[in-house]
Amino acid sequence: MSDRRRALVLRPEPGNARTVARLRAAGVEAIALPLFKVRPRAWEVPSVDAFDALLLTSANAVRFAGAGLNRLSHLPVVAVGEATAVVAREAGMRVAVTGQGDAAAAVAAARDFPRLLHLAGREHVAVPGTTRVIVYASEPVALASGALAQAVGQVVLLHSARAAARFAALAADLPRGSITLAAISAKVAAAAGEGWERIVVADAPHDAALVAAVTMLAIDRTRGRGDNAHHE
Repeated sequence: MSDRRRALVLRPEPGNARTVARLRAAGVEAIALPLFKVRPRAWEVPSVDAFDALLLTSANAVRFAGAGLNRLSHLPVVAVGEATAVVAREAGMRVAVTGQGDAAAAVAAARDFPRLLHLAGREHVAVPGTTRVIVYASEPVALASGALAQAVGQVVLLHSARAAARFAALAADLPRGSITLAAISAKVAAAAGEGWERIVVADAPHDAALVAAVTMLAIDRTRGRGDNAHHE
């Protein structure tokens, strides 16, 4: 970046590695510092005849649902965004609807599939009008002492409100005024609280847009862009 600032990526794997690779390809020095680790959860597959399609609000639902997903793979998929749709297709699933990052909007667009089964994470935003089953969870990762000190003077990427809140809590003793945050949405930015040097918000709620926002800091850090609000 223009003053050699680095970007800290807090999202769990495997997304963390992809974001780091994107940043480095854009010429931004990046550090992987996951705050959570995604783990599968035991779950019971409901009656497949009771549903018209699967609602996927995260690619992790495909990655961590396990063998139970095989019994549902014949159902079409309503994906919250393109990144989730890509992972579903790679798993051999048929994507019928792809949203733009908003679950409620994706459901509204799926009028042909009134009975949706939402394969969700333990921490999730409830989607009205759907049946939910929890198939994975993001567990907090214990960080090495002083690990977050790397954030001072740097840029921290926030992909979720949960990560934003945890980072803010863990960084309570750090000088907020020297840390810039880059959030995937205005809601995520709000979860981090105030007092930071600057907050920039991605133009769209997906990783590519967030990386683009961070890259723009290297081009022009003098404009007052941090207040402009635009997962997957």
